[in-house]
Amino acid sequence: MDTGFTTVYWRDMLRFVRFKALLISSLVQPALWLAFFGVAMSSNFDRLAGMAPAFPGVVQVGYMTFIAAGVIAMTTLFTSLFGGIVLLFDKNWGLMREILASPMNRNNIIIGIGLSGVTKSFIQAMVIMLFGLLLGVKFFVGYTAVQTVFAVLGILLFVGVFALGFLFLSAFISMSMESPEGLQGVTTLMTMPIFFASNALYPIDGFPEILKLVSAVNPLTHMINGIRYFAIGDNFTAIGLHFVYTPTDILISFLGLIAFAIATFTLAWWKFRGAVIT
Repeated sequence: MDTGFTTVYWRDMLRFVRFKALLISSLVQPALWLAFFGVAMSSNFDRLAGMAPAFPGVVQVGYMTFIAAGVIAMTTLFTSLFGGIVLLFDKNWGLMREILASPMNRNNIIIGIGLSGVTKSFIQAMVIMLFGLLLGVKFFVGYTAVQTVFAVLGILLFVGVFALGFLFLSAFISMSMESPEGLQGVTTLMTMPIFFASNALYPIDGFPEILKLVSAVNPLTHMINGIRYFAIGDNFTAIGLHFVYTPTDILISFLGLIAFAIATFTLAWWKFRGAVIT
């Protein structure tokens, strides 16, 4: 078995751990976002939701719990889209020339970067969940210990597949760019439409029809569906609306994320196969 990807993986993880400012900021920033934005908005949305009619027998959750899944998704999106920037730095510093000239299969570069990015996303997702529980996020309410472990694994599965898809896309963009500024411009341009055309902050029921279609194919929407299904349940109310997820819905979302990851891996593989660094 070819394990050359482990070298790329450990190199990127060591860089992540050794740069203390990057490590701390990547863990603290999403927690602060949940603390300040979530707390501020939840008081307003919960007050408005209190005016809506109740759904007897259905679990009711606050806006803080509703948005916590969106914060996990937002953090994973940002981390993954910027994950390929290390490849661009390697290009500019001449290291990529040495890597491509080595006997190592070029697919190992893509896989190694992908797995390191997934590991970072797992760490961030766990930090957000733990911090959210301290703030009063109602994840895993009524779950047994076994059900909680299963739910956490389900969340990480969705996070991992989603992160891989955008890490492969980031690798493709990075190998197509010549400057970090260009990469940052492209990724920043992509993140806002993807984030706001999803159900991260609010339900999509009130979207115009065209945005509903965009949201339906938005990978971020499908990851959030999976997170809420495992963390909150398949039947709950939030901000005055009733949410129901069936196993079929979640399976479709998961298959959609797998299809997205395969498509972006194909793009990255095509780009690396013909890459020539002079």
